[in-house]
Amino acid sequence: MVVIVGLKETMKAKSRTSRVGAIVAAVASVAGMVFTAAPATAADYPTSTFELPYTASHYNGTATWYNRSVSVTGTFKASNCRRIYVRAFAGNTSLDFQSTSLWCNRTDTAPFTLDTNVVGGADNIWIYMTYLDGAVERNLVERTCYRSSNYCVDGLH
Repeated sequence: MVVIVGLKETMKAKSRTSRVGAIVAAVASVAGMVFTAAPATAADYPTSTFELPYTASHYNGTATWYNRSVSVTGTFKASNCRRIYVRAFAGNTSLDFQSTSLWCNRTDTAPFTLDTNVVGGADNIWIYMTYLDGAVERNLVERTCYRSSNYCVDGLH
């Protein structure tokens, strides 16, 4: 009879240990979910909106500032023949420079991804529209966008 009582006590102790273990595991699981960082989304990064209107032509969109790149997306409407240029800077240091081909009487999306592989990434970008004047490209409209602002300003600064 002593053996049976001892067995019951041992089973109760194991049952309590299992329950406590299950509770500890559940708490650890919930804590892990709470403390695990969610992956960053585009909404987590600063953005700047821009409009480059020139007569019937325009390039309107958004720059998204990532840690090591800047994504520029927009709709480009080229009336006559136009080109869009984008250039990223960290201070006065140029980091990347891209352009569309020459577009003539065309409308479409014109996305760019500028490589800004420096600590902190780019802090400003230039976006500008040009036209071909004989053999020379001339600027029509220009904007400078800053990482610290949600809009872009006239001109190249």
